[in-house]
Amino acid sequence: MKSAMEAMGSLSGVRVIEAGQLLAGPFAATLMGDQGADVIKVEPPGVGDPMRQWGRESVDGAYLWWPVVGRNKRSVTLNLREEEGQKLFLRLVETADIVVENFRAGTLEKWNLSYERLREVNPRIILVRVSGYGQTGPYSSRAGYGSIGEAMGGLRYVTGEPDRQPSRTGISIGDSLAAMHACIGALAALRHRDVTGEGQVVDSAIYEAVLAMMESTITEWDVQKYQRERTGAILPNVAPSNVYPTSDGQMILIAANQDSVFARLAQLMGEPELSAGDSVYADHVGRGERQQELDDHIGEWTGRYDADTLLKLLHEGGVPAGRIYKAEDMIRDPHFQAREAIIQVPDDNFGQLRMQNVVPKLSATPGSIRWTGPALGAHNDEVYGDLLGLSAEQRSGLAERGVI
Repeated sequence: MKSAMEAMGSLSGVRVIEAGQLLAGPFAATLMGDQGADVIKVEPPGVGDPMRQWGRESVDGAYLWWPVVGRNKRSVTLNLREEEGQKLFLRLVETADIVVENFRAGTLEKWNLSYERLREVNPRIILVRVSGYGQTGPYSSRAGYGSIGEAMGGLRYVTGEPDRQPSRTGISIGDSLAAMHACIGALAALRHRDVTGEGQVVDSAIYEAVLAMMESTITEWDVQKYQRERTGAILPNVAPSNVYPTSDGQMILIAANQDSVFARLAQLMGEPELSAGDSVYADHVGRGERQQELDDHIGEWTGRYDADTLLKLLHEGGVPAGRIYKAEDMIRDPHFQAREAIIQVPDDNFGQLRMQNVVPKLSATPGSIRWTGPALGAHNDEVYGDLLGLSAEQRSGLAERGVI
């Protein structure tokens, strides 16, 4: 028989109190919940997290983002702006291992819920703070959204076509990166606490999470005053790695920029001399200097084949290649199906919903999606009654006063 940890995930037994809203903080808690943590999401009475009304709306008025970001969480309502709500929050903290919040820096302090006060009731508590600019520095008190962090962290400047204004990705990548770094920090803090018994603060700033992904751009400017610019579908001097046409009007991504891989591509093209030692395309530098002409030449070759034939040829020849997937492509792809990358989960509103599965995959404690985003306050009785021991009469009184 599997242990609770094996059945639920490696964070089984860890309790997380999530006091965030929208995406950056909540997604960090989602990642922990996927790995088995007991996540109790604290939401304002009557309104809840705005994410409940984000994403595509279905015909019956329910929204399709909340079931994903709210999955594996218990929802309770609690007014943190009132002293009575703050005291109840501290009782929840007493039972917890981690608190996650993503309010503007200073908000918890304004509500008398500083880290120092949390430590008074639970010296082992780990406070994960996600914000636009971090908890310190001259910008810390500014309002900060993911899009601003993407711009400040450097991602927006290099995204898009060179002759147009900077673009954005079609997802909230800045928020998600900050959430992932927050989760990594929380796990590192748990390890430290296991050794020392001490909690700490994890400070994840959106702009810094984006900055961490910016490869060598800072160093390149520092040493050579070289600034990467927007280059559309390519990375400068990394060739061939682009989207190429086919005879049936489709576009196939080919990534053959490594010397040995380019040699395999040249062989498939019937032009092994392209990768020979005396060729201008023989090494990474030479290909990068002639990126456009090489892409044009490869495009002439790929254009002779339909997409299926071209992909079969490239895969059998050991050249990385693939289609650019949309959601419908992912759902029907046999590799996604074999690895259960997308699964169906029961949902109270929709019956069944497809969504991304837990990642990464752990062999012994894989985690799971146990339920989708719950209704607002669905677990008030369970948490306030069973966990904190409040009677039905006490809970009713709190609800009448707008505390829960």
